[in-house]
Amino acid sequence: MDKVTLGRTGITVSKNGFGALPVQRVSKEEGVRILRAALAGGITFFDTARAYTDSEEKLGLAFGGMRDKIYIATKTAATTPEGFWKDLETSLKMLQTNHIDIYQFHNPAFCPKPGDGSGLYECMVAAKEQGKIRHIGITNHRLAVAEEAVDSGLYETLQFPFCYLATDADIRLAEKTKAAGMGFLAMKSLSGGLITNAAAAYAFAAQYDGVLPIWGVQRMAELEEFLAFMDAPPRMDESLRAVIEKDRAELMGDFCRGCGYCMPCPAAIEINNSARMSQLIRRSPSAQWLSPAWQEKMLRIENCLHCGRCKSKCPYGLDTPALLAKNLQDYKEILAGKAL
Repeated sequence: MDKVTLGRTGITVSKNGFGALPVQRVSKEEGVRILRAALAGGITFFDTARAYTDSEEKLGLAFGGMRDKIYIATKTAATTPEGFWKDLETSLKMLQTNHIDIYQFHNPAFCPKPGDGSGLYECMVAAKEQGKIRHIGITNHRLAVAEEAVDSGLYETLQFPFCYLATDADIRLAEKTKAAGMGFLAMKSLSGGLITNAAAAYAFAAQYDGVLPIWGVQRMAELEEFLAFMDAPPRMDESLRAVIEKDRAELMGDFCRGCGYCMPCPAAIEINNSARMSQLIRRSPSAQWLSPAWQEKMLRIENCLHCGRCKSKCPYGLDTPALLAKNLQDYKEILAGKAL
């Protein structure tokens, strides 16, 4: 079993983190079943967020009375001290615990620091002094904010997108984080579903001993694949390297990662999927993408107001309206039998 220690937190776990965002999409009973199966299989690190609807509640239901067997990381997107404390108390209640192992600022537009006027970092310190949280972390999709967090010395963990589509700058960030004694939680380890070879994804992450990949799981079959890596962890070889090189050639560049920070759309466009439909429909073939419901969703792109909000909010600097238009045109050609 591969293990990873998250910097100066001292938290040591298997190199399989459970991303609990997707379990909000299943029933409570199924969510509890999957979460308990993960623990039984050796996964002990679970990442969630206040913003993930009932994800925290499902973790609480699954692990009530077993708190000493797991590590929980959750997040607050609060922008005020009042919101911070409300989120923290709600998370503790939903998770059925009296402490959170890693409490993270959820993709803030800036790096919270003492004396910056927001009062947010001061709240983290107070919560830690009260024993309600053990370690202070931050998540982000913006490279500049992530680097500032590492340089500040204020944070014990950083959560950032990291997979085999990583740029040289992303890799330097992971190495910089390790050198700073911080834990690195790799979100989007399957690039929001665009990476379909889990063994290649695991083998890539295994090359970085300070990186803990967080796998989003909502089906037992997905979980079983990652649990199989506990006893037989994939190692980089020529065949997996070929998979990665092929995917990088196809996917690197201006593609939507599906993070959803451009939402909501005033024209009700489901941007986080519509702007990458061409890739989803080819890499994750499913009849659902061509269903009447999805045809209606894709046609909403024609109602784009060109307000520029999605483009201005994209942490990757993408021209989102142009991506939407390109994906709609491709989608229409697929429906007409001219593509795919």
